[in-house]
Amino acid sequence: MANLWILGIVKFLHDLFTTVWVGGLVTLGITIMPSVKKSMGMGPEANKLMDIIRERLSILVYVSMIGLLVTGLLMGNSSPLYTGVLTVSNEYSILLTIKHLVIAVMVVLAIVRSRVVPRMKIQEMKRNRMGARLTILNMVLGIAVLLLSAFTSAMTLVTLSTP
Repeated sequence: MANLWILGIVKFLHDLFTTVWVGGLVTLGITIMPSVKKSMGMGPEANKLMDIIRERLSILVYVSMIGLLVTGLLMGNSSPLYTGVLTVSNEYSILLTIKHLVIAVMVVLAIVRSRVVPRMKIQEMKRNRMGARLTILNMVLGIAVLLLSAFTSAMTLVTLSTP
């Protein structure tokens, strides 16, 4: 029973970190960015507001990345289909490997968006456009990760329920 409680808490935290990261991206990409652009235009005040929002979200994203790494490692062998990190020995492992590679790309994009793009010596409008595109790309990748997670969970359930 103790293992059930521990696994349940670890899974809850993993889902919470995923929700914060991907939910933040979806909210930013679909709601906040278009709303700020529509209400304030593309001027310096809008840029200042978006920078403040992104800065606050970045803190949550970095905490979520670390939390996902830790909880993911703890959950690693919770599925009977799990055969190791970045393996391709069965369909589950292939999907999990693809998911982890997509997450690695998301981490790189998040770091580039928050640390590299703001320091680029290009016109502010181009820098903002590049940041917005990276945010949208990361949002799409985050949705893909959720889809891959759903299929790996479904595979585990089907395997456990098959006699």
